[in-house]
Amino acid sequence: MIAQVVDAPLSVAEHEDAVADKAAGAVVSFAGVVRDHDGGRSVTELEYVGHPTAADVITELAEEFAARPDVQAVAVSHRIGLLGIGDIALACAVSAAHRGQAFAACAELVDEVKKRLPIWKRQVFTDGEEEWVACP
Repeated sequence: MIAQVVDAPLSVAEHEDAVADKAAGAVVSFAGVVRDHDGGRSVTELEYVGHPTAADVITELAEEFAARPDVQAVAVSHRIGLLGIGDIALACAVSAAHRGQAFAACAELVDEVKKRLPIWKRQVFTDGEEEWVACP
C-alpha cells in the first residue's frame, strides 16, 4: 500500500503497479493534474502546503478503503510544494475484482482526499495575484 504526502513528482504508473493483485479484475487510477486556469482566470503555478497531520490522514484514508470487502488494494499520494502546469498533484489507484467496484472506490477515494486531507492550495495567477483555497 502506498499512502504518502511527498515533495517529489508523482507517478500514476507506480500507483497502478502497487495495487496489482491476482484477485483483481480491474485497476482504476486517477491523476489530479495542475491546469492552467481556474474560475476563468489563467494560472501560472500552484503551491500545496500540508498540515503536519496530513501523512497520518492520508494513511487513515488508504487503510479505510483497503479494508473494504470489495477492494483488493489502494495506493494514494498527494504532492506538496511548488507545482507547475501539467504536474500531478494527486495520484490514486484502486484494484478490485470488478470494474464497477474499482471505479466507484477510486472516485470516492478522490472525493474523500479532497474533503479530509489537510492540505492548502495557493494559486498564482498570470496577473500576479494569488489566492489560498481548498482547505478542509
